[in-house]
Amino acid sequence: MRLLSVTRRFLFALTVGLFASTVAGQYAVAAEPAKPIRALMVTGGCCHDYEAQKIILSEGISARANVEWTIVHEGKTRTDRVSIYEKADWAKGYDVVLHNECYGAIEDVPYVERIAKPHFDGVPAVMLHCSAHSYRAAKTDEWRQAVGQTSMSHEKNRDLTIKVVAGEHPIMRGFPDNWLDPADELYKNEKLWPNFVPLAKAYGEDTKRDHFVIWTNTYGKGKVFGTTLGHNNGTMRDPVYLDLVTRGLLWACDKLDAEGKPVVGYGPKGK
Repeated sequence: MRLLSVTRRFLFALTVGLFASTVAGQYAVAAEPAKPIRALMVTGGCCHDYEAQKIILSEGISARANVEWTIVHEGKTRTDRVSIYEKADWAKGYDVVLHNECYGAIEDVPYVERIAKPHFDGVPAVMLHCSAHSYRAAKTDEWRQAVGQTSMSHEKNRDLTIKVVAGEHPIMRGFPDNWLDPADELYKNEKLWPNFVPLAKAYGEDTKRDHFVIWTNTYGKGKVFGTTLGHNNGTMRDPVYLDLVTRGLLWACDKLDAEGKPVVGYGPKGK
C-alpha cells in the first residue's frame, strides 16, 4: 500500500510539473515580439516623383504597421530594367512586394513573366498606380493577371470622387464613403480578370462610366492588393491613402483582422 501511495504522489507531481512547464513555455512564446514584415519596394521608371514617394510610402506605412523595408529604386524611363528582376528568385526572403513602378514600354516577355512568377507562387503583392500600366507593351498577360486588371490608358489628371463599393471588406474599414482625391489620374478598366474583387470606384468623364480604382486579386497562390490612385505626392501623403495602403499590405500578408486592424504584433511599433 505504501508503495502504491508513493507511486501516486510521484505521478501527480510529474503531471503538475509537466503542466507548469507547458504553460510556462506557452507564455514564453507569447511574450516573444512579432517579427516585422519583410517588405521589398520596387520603384522607378517614368512620370512620377519616386524619390519622394519611396520615402512617403515606407515611412508612412511603417508608422502604421510593423514593417521593415528594402527599397530598390532604378531607372527613369519606360524602358529601364530593374536589376533584381534578372534573377528567377528575385523575391526570395521577402514577405510581400510593393510595386510602385512605371516601365510601360518593356516588351521582353520572359523578363515580364519572371517578375510575375513569384506572386503566382505565393508571394503577396501591393500594386500601386502605374504598376497597373507597367509592361503593357509585352505580349503576355501574366503581369496583367497578377495585377488583376488590364489597363492601357488613363483619363486626364483631375479631381476624383472615390466611392466605396465594398464597405464591409476589412481593407475599406474607416475609408470615407465618398473621398475627394485631388488631381489624380483615372485608369481605365479594359478587362477585369476572374479573381478581381472591386472595393471602390470613380466615374470617368471621358468614358462616361465607372472604373474600379481599389481592389483585391488572387493570382495563383498570391494575394494581391491594388489601387490605381497615387499619381501625385499629395495623394500619397494623405492619411486616408496611407491608411488604405497599409491595410491592403497587411491583408495581403494575412495580418489584418476582420475589423480592419493589424493583428497583435503587427501594429505600429509591434503593438
